[in-house]
Amino acid sequence: MGSGHGHGHGGSGHAGAAHRWRLQVAFVLVALFFVVELVTGLLSGSLALMSDAGHMAADVVALGAALVATRIATRADTTGRRTYGSYRAEVFASGLAVLLMLGVSVYIVVEAVARIGSEPQVATGAMLVVGGLGLVVNVVSLLLLRGGAADSLNVKGAYLEVVADTVGSLGVLAAGGLVAATGDAVWDTVVALAIAVFVAVRAVVLGREVLGVLAQHAPAGIHPDEAEAALRAVPDVLDVHDLHLWTLTSGMNVATAHLVCADGADPGRVLDAAGRTLRERYGIDHATLQVEPRGTRSCVETSW
Repeated sequence: MGSGHGHGHGGSGHAGAAHRWRLQVAFVLVALFFVVELVTGLLSGSLALMSDAGHMAADVVALGAALVATRIATRADTTGRRTYGSYRAEVFASGLAVLLMLGVSVYIVVEAVARIGSEPQVATGAMLVVGGLGLVVNVVSLLLLRGGAADSLNVKGAYLEVVADTVGSLGVLAAGGLVAATGDAVWDTVVALAIAVFVAVRAVVLGREVLGVLAQHAPAGIHPDEAEAALRAVPDVLDVHDLHLWTLTSGMNVATAHLVCADGADPGRVLDAAGRTLRERYGIDHATLQVEPRGTRSCVETSW
């Protein structure tokens, strides 16, 4: 006997959809400022400013992808084949953000190496003005996205992009100040490299989370052994096997398990108690549980 949920997958109750408005506002702010920073970077000759503009471009793409992903995730399935809906679109968008962040980091390093031995002219006044404006835009976007970063991996990807941009804006201000104070343009290159390292580190951290979801690892904070022990503690449950725990998308954890019950046990009560245990202890609302009488041969063991 099994128990599952017959939920449709076209709803908008997941974390990403709840924070779509944050992504929309941040996208508009970042897109507008990207144009300003790119033009100023080209005119001023600042690598730090250009690197930050490049990261802003990555932000525009990442935020746009995040917005599209939240829309796709809530779209009703018309094919009948997407039995889990399209929620994974948000995870793929986070993966795109990781690739963009790494790409920007590599670009900055290549440009910095190309400048070795040269003495570029850098317009520090433009750097300071645009760096200051960028800091304001990034802080506003940061505050917007911070409210949803803990709930949605998709929003977290966008949030980390803006965190890196905020550091980039601070770096532009620092580079402008150092170049103006010393007259040495090497500080522009040094700060650009520091921004590249910071962005790469943040990308790797987010990338590990994305891969964990795509590889269907147990959700963060839930140890399979502990979950199995909790199910074994349910009245009339003698054994638990074939327990699987994974994350569909942020805030949507899933579980399946086979429960071996004592003779005369009420399957309905066992299912209710087991489902309640997973829901209350681990926040798993979607669990598919199969109840098996002791000694049954109905469960065929697989090779994997």
